[in-house]
Amino acid sequence: MTIDAAILRATRGTFNPPLLPLPDHIAELLSDLGSPSRLAAHLRAVHDVAHQVVDWLEKRYPALSFDREAVLFGAATHDIGKVVHVSELSGPGAAHEEAGLDLLLSRGVGPELARFAATHASWTRSDVGLEDLLVSLADKIWKNKRVPDLEDLIVARLSEATGRAAWEEFIALDEVLSRIGDRTDERLAFQASFPIHG
Repeated sequence: MTIDAAILRATRGTFNPPLLPLPDHIAELLSDLGSPSRLAAHLRAVHDVAHQVVDWLEKRYPALSFDREAVLFGAATHDIGKVVHVSELSGPGAAHEEAGLDLLLSRGVGPELARFAATHASWTRSDVGLEDLLVSLADKIWKNKRVPDLEDLIVARLSEATGRAAWEEFIALDEVLSRIGDRTDERLAFQASFPIHG
């Protein structure tokens, strides 16, 4: 399959800061759907941040059980419904969440992965797993938006898994999120360098 040149640049091009490329099958899907290059750039930035978070988790918590690949897929596709609701790329709206879930399901993605399109903004639900929380976190931290309630949920999961005090886990998480946040301006500039339309 041939990938649109703008999508190829947004998903694989070289930029400062260096960002991991989106997986080829995601780039192909975005191209096939006629995605705005701004959306592809956003998904790449969030995917890169998710990589940083899961790498840190695996180093600090080697016994922690979570699905790394699901988190990375979720980060790479969480806003895919914005190909249908393009206005939500530059303004508020939640219509893209169900649209994204439906779109991924219609493309043969299983519900265990497609769900992130719907759960990335509804992390307060009681049935949300750690993977969903991590996708939500990456979607906030890429632009250095700190959401204490979300971070507290993650800290509680980490504390439960390790048996360490929540304050210890908070300090560790805060340190890594602050470090990731230091590159926010570059990520925002990267995303803004791509048009919403055309």
